[in-house]
Amino acid sequence: MIEILGPAILLAFVLAGIHSLFGLEVVRRGVIFSDLAVGQWAGLGMALSISFFDNEYKYLLSLAFALISGLLISFALSRVKNREAFIGLLYAFGSGAVMIALTHSAEGMEAFRNLISSDILFTMPETIYKSALLYIIIAALLWKVYPKLTGLYKDMLFFALFAVTVTSSVSLAGVLTVFVFLIAPPFIALSFGKESLLFAWMFGFLFAIVSIIISYYFDLPTGYTIVTFGSFFALVTGVLASHKN
Repeated sequence: MIEILGPAILLAFVLAGIHSLFGLEVVRRGVIFSDLAVGQWAGLGMALSISFFDNEYKYLLSLAFALISGLLISFALSRVKNREAFIGLLYAFGSGAVMIALTHSAEGMEAFRNLISSDILFTMPETIYKSALLYIIIAALLWKVYPKLTGLYKDMLFFALFAVTVTSSVSLAGVLTVFVFLIAPPFIALSFGKESLLFAWMFGFLFAIVSIIISYYFDLPTGYTIVTFGSFFALVTGVLASHKN
């Protein structure tokens, strides 16, 4: 069993770590839906690659569109009054454009399902190692460079790094899975009054392992199982924490 589940568990550990790091900052900033918007725009790049370029330039197009959406969000934080509405419209545009781009593609619906949430059980270890190295570099930049900046430059760096991270993560796990890794761990940690990365990372990794094992034994799609159980654990935690307070 470990031969099958090992890569998925390793990927969950990596995704829980980097997205908990971003998620704590996203929750503090109050831009919860930025991940969905950036992820959907990365997906738009993938959709354009599938429909118009025969799967060529997939990563380049995904990254380009993710960076554009990230820069638009950083602009909105300081210059748009209703920024959550603006981010929501970015997501809506990306979703609609993805469906239009895939309308006449023979593999359109399968590509759309994988874009939303893919089966991480079949991720190659080499791919995970490359992504982990990328995330380590991004985390180092967030730790060393990000705190030294202010204003628009700080926002631009954050969302540029966020876009690069989401582009990689969406290609591995899908938009919804990445969103749950981003929001659920910090939400659970903050519900317990813990703002540390370690707590968020631990909770994210824990519900991911439970979800992976359940999906394996009950023959369920792994990505959607992580989305469902991660969201469920976070919601239950929020309710219990509210009663405790």
